[in-house]
Amino acid sequence: MSFHTIRQAPARLNRSELAVPGSAPQMFEKAAQSDVDVIFLDLEDAVAPDDKAAARKNIIKALNEIDWGTKTMSVRINGLDTHYMYRDVVDVVEQAGERLDLIMVPKVGTAADVYAVDMLVTQIEDAKGYKKRIGFEHIIETALGMQNVTEIAAASPRNESLHFGVADYAASTRARTTIIGGVNPDYAVLTDPSQDGSREVHWGDMWHYALARMVVAARANGLRPIDGPFGDFSDPEGYKAAARRAAVLGCEGKWAIHPSQVALANEVMSPTEAEVTKAQRILEAMEAAAAAGKGAVSLDGRLIDYASIRQAEVLVEKARQIAAA
Repeated sequence: MSFHTIRQAPARLNRSELAVPGSAPQMFEKAAQSDVDVIFLDLEDAVAPDDKAAARKNIIKALNEIDWGTKTMSVRINGLDTHYMYRDVVDVVEQAGERLDLIMVPKVGTAADVYAVDMLVTQIEDAKGYKKRIGFEHIIETALGMQNVTEIAAASPRNESLHFGVADYAASTRARTTIIGGVNPDYAVLTDPSQDGSREVHWGDMWHYALARMVVAARANGLRPIDGPFGDFSDPEGYKAAARRAAVLGCEGKWAIHPSQVALANEVMSPTEAEVTKAQRILEAMEAAAAAGKGAVSLDGRLIDYASIRQAEVLVEKARQIAAA
C-alpha cells in the first residue's frame, strides 16, 4: 500500500438517491415515507426559471417542518454560471442548514468551482454557529468536469460523492443519442462471418469509460461513486441492468427519478444473503489462517489472501449499514 492515506468520506448508506422537484411540494411527504436512502430536493433542472424562488421557499419549509426520519437530505443548487446559485446556498443553508446533510453541485467543471461553494458554505456555517459540517455531492456531467474529475474529487474535505450525470454529459460531448442512461444499438461490434456467412451484433455500454473514470477518481479520494439517472422509468429491467453494470464497476448507488426506481436501486445495490455469507466465511477462514501463521488459504477450491479480506469486509460492512438503517 502507498504511504499516502486516503481519508474516507462519512459512511452514509447511498444505494438509492431520489430526485424530488422543489416546485412539487405535494411529493415531499411521499418521499419522506419511502425506503430511499438519500433524497435530493431539486432547485435546478426540474424547476422552471419562474418557479426558482418559490421552489427555494418550499424546500426551506420542508426541511424545517417535515419529519424526514434518518434519511440523508440533500439540495441540488443551480449551477455556478447562473444568478440563482448564490441565493440557493445562502437562503437554504442559513434557514434550514441544521437539517441539511449535503449540497449537490451540478455541472462541476473545475476544482475552483468546488472552492467557491466551499467558501460560501463555510462562512455561513461559521456565522450561524453550526456544529455539523455540510457535505458536497458533485455531478460530473460535462467534458470539462470529466477532464478535471481527479482535481474535483480532491478539492474539498466536504466532498462525499461523485455522480455521473449522463444526459448533460452526452450533450456536452455531442454524443449521438437522445436517451438518458440507456444503451444504443449503434454502439456495437459486429463479429466476423461464421461458416454459414451469418454475423452477430453485440451491443456495448457507451458510458463505460466515463463511469469507470469517475469511479477511479472517487475511490482514490475516499468518495462514494453514484450512477445517475435512467430516463425510461417504464423499463425496470433496463434500469436494473444499468444499475448492475454500475455496481460491477464500483458504484455504491444509483439515482431514482421516479419512486418506482427506489426499490430497484436498493435491490441491486445491496449485497445478497449468499454474498454476505460467503464474505463472512472468508473472514473466518483468514482469521484461522492468521492464527496458524499463514498468509493465504484455500476456500471452496479458490485461493484467498489478505486482499480477499478487504473485499469481504466491504460486503459485510454494507450489510451492517443496511441492517442498521
